[in-house]
Amino acid sequence: MACRMSSVKRRIVLRLAQCSDPLPTRSSRGRAFCGRGICFPAVGALLALLAMLPPLAAAQATPPAAPTRATKATKSSDKPKLVVLLVVDQMRADYIEKFRFQWTGGLKRLVEEGAWFRDAAYPYAATETCVGHATISTGAFPATHGLVANAWWDREGKKLVTCTSDPNVKNVGYAGANPQGGDSAWRMSVPSFAEELKFQTGGATRIVTFSLKARASLTMAGHKADAAVWFDSGNWVTSSPYGMQPFIEEQAKSHPPRADLGKTWALSLPEKSYWYGEKALGAVPPDGWDLTFPHPLRGKAGVNEGDAAFFSQWATSPYADTALTELAKKAVDALHLGQASGTDFLAVGYSTVDYVGHAFGPRSREIQDILVRLDKDIGNLLAHLDQKVGRGNYVVALSADHGVAPVPEDMQTTGADAGLLHLPELQDQIEKALAPLDYPKPAIASVNGSDIYFAPGVYDKLQRDHAALQAVVEAALSQPGVAAVFRAEELRDRPATQSPAHRAMALSYFPGPSGDLFIVPKPYWLMDSTPTGKPRTYGTGHGVPYNYDQHVPVLLMGFGIQPGEYFQSITPADIAPTLAALCGITLASRDGHILSEALRKPAARSSAPAHP
Repeated sequence: MACRMSSVKRRIVLRLAQCSDPLPTRSSRGRAFCGRGICFPAVGALLALLAMLPPLAAAQATPPAAPTRATKATKSSDKPKLVVLLVVDQMRADYIEKFRFQWTGGLKRLVEEGAWFRDAAYPYAATETCVGHATISTGAFPATHGLVANAWWDREGKKLVTCTSDPNVKNVGYAGANPQGGDSAWRMSVPSFAEELKFQTGGATRIVTFSLKARASLTMAGHKADAAVWFDSGNWVTSSPYGMQPFIEEQAKSHPPRADLGKTWALSLPEKSYWYGEKALGAVPPDGWDLTFPHPLRGKAGVNEGDAAFFSQWATSPYADTALTELAKKAVDALHLGQASGTDFLAVGYSTVDYVGHAFGPRSREIQDILVRLDKDIGNLLAHLDQKVGRGNYVVALSADHGVAPVPEDMQTTGADAGLLHLPELQDQIEKALAPLDYPKPAIASVNGSDIYFAPGVYDKLQRDHAALQAVVEAALSQPGVAAVFRAEELRDRPATQSPAHRAMALSYFPGPSGDLFIVPKPYWLMDSTPTGKPRTYGTGHGVPYNYDQHVPVLLMGFGIQPGEYFQSITPADIAPTLAALCGITLASRDGHILSEALRKPAARSSAPAHP
């Protein structure tokens, strides 16, 4: 950390006392500060030494180390000027290992110049978009922050509700759009890192988030923000608790998604560079596309119409990632992010990898190519931040909200036990088991992913009726693809257990939004909610407690970060506590830990507790 002081002696005092060159040990967090092999137990001893040196010798006693390209700062600060959070929806950790040698931009830079945590995984089962973004944002697991799925059954309203639906707010559109409904982060039970940063530093922080999905943008922002924007039916929208920004209005008018109508997504690399075949086995592409490149953005009929099919194609193309990147760059310019007295917060939820993965699966040319294009977009964003904020004055964290399972049909070619767990058939099996008994019909109100919600009063009665409950469990276990069934009372209060599946389900449980029974599928079995007799509308999915859904990247780069590869087991919930340590704030409630191993000395001297 370069120090600008009024005298030579003062520069050397700070250089020796606060030098960031040697990595700190936990024992160095007391009174003695060590640098370059010299340790001074008190400032008085240091001043005595300086008094013995002539001015020129003192100026040369501890020459500053040449900062690396990743950590060179353009101005002095004990906190980052800007925190940048990048969440790549559905990016599996192994994508870095497979494809990083083809990257030349931002993903490459983050891996090579940052701290790369190679054993990062979610410990819970609810590996979904809303849950993952909230976990990264708050440093808490779903059992704490309360967002257990993208949507769940509202027992009082007797309907499915999304994790961000809010009856007390109204969505607002840019460029004359008139979106329906209302969304906010009101269901998130703990504050986000960003809102804690703003509150604890006197309100100087500007909070700006972008994504294609409301559940990503809003959970990264928290309950309020200067801008929290997402994509809805062809338009950029926000809602009433969040700010409306003129620069977004201008961008929405001058560069709307419709401007990409008629463009084509073609391969970025020579065809021999791709790992997988021309057609991904089991893929279900968006309407208007087939299984092979190129993919034209022309709508369902292929006649250049800006219909719903076009917007689905656009969201599944690299042009959507580029649009989010441009919005982020505009925010930096218009709001002068990272250039004021406080620490600002900018987050981008890149959603396109998720749409591509659901359609084509992880073993596809589409996944490989979309990451090549995203690498360039993130590179452009980082270059813009270098220019406007200053290289080394900002810190970047990149992760993913979840991974993805292989397409079942593709997995079956290996000889593995893989298939579709048909949830409508499972529901029918349970209803048949209860049919001879004195229970309401239907007994089940909803099956949503792994959660089974019974009709009012049914589960209370089942808990007192051991034979009937056992019949329900046995009926569920008889369905092909079911590995285990858990009851709500087995998951409450995070019980101590040696079972990874049991613990993962417990960390996902939150009273109220969570169901009454919980299904764990077998590995490589995809939970399928498609009505019986109809083809499914996606290739694969996620949301189970297996490594292919839990293992994600965690990359940190910039202010206060020690580059390198780290192999200890961590979770994405560790990101927010680590950013909090860098910014000198305290999170309200956390399940994550500070990644002290990757922090340079000034950050490690934070008063926050370190990773045990």
